[in-house]
Amino acid sequence: MPVSAVSFERQAMVQPLRELAARGAYVGTSSWKYEGWLGQLYTPGRYQYRGKLARTRFERGCLEEYAEVFKTVCVDAAYYTFPRRDYLEGLAAQVPDDFRFGFKVTDEITVRNYPNIERFGLRAGHPNPNFLNAQLFATAFLLPCEAIRSKVGVLIFEFSRFAAKDYARGADFVTDLDRFLAALPGGWPYAIELRNRHWLTPEYFQCLARHGVAHTFNSWTAMPPVGEQMSLPGSRPNPALVAARMLLKPGRSYEAAVKAFAPYDRTREAAEDVRDAAADLIKESLRARRNGTFLYVNNRLEGSALNMIAAILARVLKHHPELCQPHGPDEAA
Repeated sequence: MPVSAVSFERQAMVQPLRELAARGAYVGTSSWKYEGWLGQLYTPGRYQYRGKLARTRFERGCLEEYAEVFKTVCVDAAYYTFPRRDYLEGLAAQVPDDFRFGFKVTDEITVRNYPNIERFGLRAGHPNPNFLNAQLFATAFLLPCEAIRSKVGVLIFEFSRFAAKDYARGADFVTDLDRFLAALPGGWPYAIELRNRHWLTPEYFQCLARHGVAHTFNSWTAMPPVGEQMSLPGSRPNPALVAARMLLKPGRSYEAAVKAFAPYDRTREAAEDVRDAAADLIKESLRARRNGTFLYVNNRLEGSALNMIAAILARVLKHHPELCQPHGPDEAA
């Protein structure tokens, strides 16, 4: 039996993804510039020059083709540097009006101590003076986003796993987080992603609820399964906004996933429990008529985010076959 009984078929995905987005449930991938998707999501001929893939042409133009199928994507690049207004406007110009971006907030805001990795240069190993700096976030991140505000679906503060030197107790982080969230400009769709499994406490969820901020359900190496996170009381602190990122199988490192799954052109290992949890979040969103559910799938969980989304949608369509039918007068014509 094949690893995945459901594979990505571009045309079969268009209608249900469009219908879900129209009902407030957005399903997409983490980033989009994957050459392994050529021939599945992307048309190779659009990006060739003299019979070969023109990588610059592909990276500059594939978002437009991506948006012919999907209605959202998570922009991981924003995690590494504050986004420029012209960069954001360039992204927005490639997608239709009903497309919504998820952005990972730049780690200059979310890292307490700079890791000892090359990209931090002389800052590596030192405290970050801009950790939870609400003013810097407002000017360096939100201000550029104002130019495309109508297409911003969710802003995710990803907090990498804190070590004991960062916080002795999770309660201390919640205190700092509470102060930070209180200082943020209102009216934006904020979500928090934690990587410390024992910090998913009632106090944490209550803090988010006070500020109307969502918890980001995440499948990651050191986190409890998504289904377990979903069962925690208070785990939907903002009833109008839910975020989820399906990233890694618990227990597997990022590096191991890259080695096992690249170039991400096929399913290597089906994560049935994560598929079930993701489908449950979508069905829950439809029942609640929630206006903002954002679900992002990463290649490094199963090997192919495209196939995984197809499998998740197959579960949803068993209960909601109407999603395959156009409902608007223009579509039905």
